[in-house]
Amino acid sequence: MNETPVALALSGLSFMMTVIWGGPLLRVLRYFKIGKVIRMEGPNSHFTKMGTPTMGGIMVILPVAMLTILLNAATLVGLNVLGRSVILPLAVLGGYALLGAIDDWEGIRGPRRGLGMRARTKFIIQVIFAIGVAWALKYVLGVPELFWFAYPGIILLGNWYIPIAVIIIVGMSNAVNLTDGLDGLAGLITATAFAAYGGIALLQDQIFLARFCFTIVGALFGFLWFNVHPADLFMGDTGSLALGAALGVVALMTGRWLLLPLIAIIPVSEALSVMLQVSYFKLTKGKRILKMAPLHHHFELLGWSETQVVQRFWLVGLLFAMLGIALALV
Repeated sequence: MNETPVALALSGLSFMMTVIWGGPLLRVLRYFKIGKVIRMEGPNSHFTKMGTPTMGGIMVILPVAMLTILLNAATLVGLNVLGRSVILPLAVLGGYALLGAIDDWEGIRGPRRGLGMRARTKFIIQVIFAIGVAWALKYVLGVPELFWFAYPGIILLGNWYIPIAVIIIVGMSNAVNLTDGLDGLAGLITATAFAAYGGIALLQDQIFLARFCFTIVGALFGFLWFNVHPADLFMGDTGSLALGAALGVVALMTGRWLLLPLIAIIPVSEALSVMLQVSYFKLTKGKRILKMAPLHHHFELLGWSETQVVQRFWLVGLLFAMLGIALALV
C-alpha cells in the first residue's frame, strides 16, 4: 500500500491537466457547433439540452493517454513509473473512443443526424475489437482468469475465457453508454468504479494498473467540472463507449470480474432495464414495465429531479463499490 501516494498523485495531476485544457476544448466545440442532438423519444425536459457541446470524452482520454505514454517513456531513463501492462487498457480506451467519435460525428453532421451509426454496425465493430483484446489478455499478458472469493488459487476457464471476456468488454461498453443520459451521472459512476478497481489492483500489487485507474479517476473528476448540472459539455459515445470497455478490461486484468455487477451496479442495471423493457414490450405487444428506459428516465418520469436521480444513483453505486472491495478482501 506504500504505492498509494503515487497513484493519488497521478489522479491529482490528471485532474489539473483536464481542467486546464477543458476550457479551450469547450470553446473549440462551440465554435464548430459540435452540439448534441436530442432524440424525440427522450423526456421532454431534455430538449433544453439541445446544442450542448458533445464528444467531451476527448477531454478525459487525451490527458490519460499523455500521462500513460510519457510515464512509460520515462522507463528509458531508468524511472519505473508505469508498466507495459497498461498499454492494453490504454489501447482499448483509444480504440473504443475512436469508434464512439465516429458515432457521435455521424449523429451530429452525418446522414443519420440524431441517430449516429447503425446499431448493428457499431456492435460488430465492438465485438471484433473485444475478441482481439480478450486474446491478448489470455495469451500475451496472461492475466488471472478468475478469482472466486475465498478460493485460495486462480480458477482457469480454458476455452470459455475469451467469449466471457468479449461479453464483459462489449457489455460494459454499452452499459456505460446507456448510463450517459443525465448531467454528471456516467462520470460519477465510472469514476467510482475505476477507483474501486484501482483499490483492488493495489491490494493485488498490480501497481501499474492501479495507477492507470486513478489517472482515469482524476481525469473524470476534471471532466465533471464541466459536466455537472447544468452541463456545459456532454461525454458522448466518444467517452462512454471507451470508459465502459476500459472498465471491463481492468476488471478482467484483476481477475475479479465477478464483482463487476456490484461495483458497476448502476450501468448493469441500466442495461438490464433496457433489455427487460424491450423484451416485455415485444412479448406483450406494446406494454411496458417501466415508464421509460433506461432506468434513469423512469425515475425522472416518476417525479425525481435530474439532480436527485444522479445523486441517489451515485450513492447506490458508491455503497455497492465498497461492498465489492470488501468481497475482494475475503
